[in-house]
Amino acid sequence: MTATQPRSTAPPRTDVPDHRGRIVLFSFLGGFALTVLWSAPFVDKVIGENVTSAIIGHEATGAPIAGILSGVLFAFASGLGGTFTACNIAALGAVAPMLGERRSIKGRITQALVPLGWLVAAMAVVSALYGVVVAFFGTHMPQYSTVTVASGQLAPRLIQSLVVFGVLGLVMIYLGLAALHLVPDPLAKVSARFPHARSLVMGVLIGLFLIGRPFGLYRQLFRDVADSGNPLYGALSFLTQSLGNIVVLAVLFLLLAVATGGRVQRWLTSKPGRVAVVAGSALLVAGVFTFLYWDVRLLARTGVIWFPTITWY
Repeated sequence: MTATQPRSTAPPRTDVPDHRGRIVLFSFLGGFALTVLWSAPFVDKVIGENVTSAIIGHEATGAPIAGILSGVLFAFASGLGGTFTACNIAALGAVAPMLGERRSIKGRITQALVPLGWLVAAMAVVSALYGVVVAFFGTHMPQYSTVTVASGQLAPRLIQSLVVFGVLGLVMIYLGLAALHLVPDPLAKVSARFPHARSLVMGVLIGLFLIGRPFGLYRQLFRDVADSGNPLYGALSFLTQSLGNIVVLAVLFLLLAVATGGRVQRWLTSKPGRVAVVAGSALLVAGVFTFLYWDVRLLARTGVIWFPTITWY
């Protein structure tokens, strides 16, 4: 006769949200809809190029970059012009649950600055390192190429974008599923020892977006850094562009922390699993959009597959 095994007395988890299948479905549909509606010409030309031109004081597209200081200003302006990317919004959505509940304005700003600071620090390191790589090897990288390809083919820089953004999109999807406790969380153990590990990861993802970004003004800076062969200029310009890329959303994040007086954090913690829903949904929408736009929709341009799009600009 074998002894019966004692039943587990561990309490049920309270951080697992209800209706996770529905959350995943709606997040995937949101990412799909964003992919169908997204207009690169509007974001890159109407917003990106106009903002950059306004900051530097002349037409940005095709203009020569005269020296390191001009390059750094161009980097910040072009980064600011490309602010509203899915990854940036997902990153801020993922760190939003870290907003504090302190009553004083100074206390709320301090609490918000900590996760934001770790995010920016990780982004800065990745961006600067990539700038050094571009200074040494940029002329041999696909992003340097200006080759014109036949209709139905992808330029080398777009193939690089397809690979990089495809991988990053899948990473964000996995992290979103992990936030909803549907797959093992690779950051669970390290987060238990270092609470801001997730902010660091979001910063790394934002920094890595530089490797795949095909934005015309970004490639203009890329070629200038590669032609210079100056690693200090490369590090400084790429770091500055990433800072310009995140500064608007960072300010909005801080304003949210101040203006809500801790209400956001209280709302997030008022219902078990709500934090996971916010973080998971933000990552899933951004991940699905990134993968579908840069892999599926991009391949549709070659005629290999079909993907629905709505041309509104």
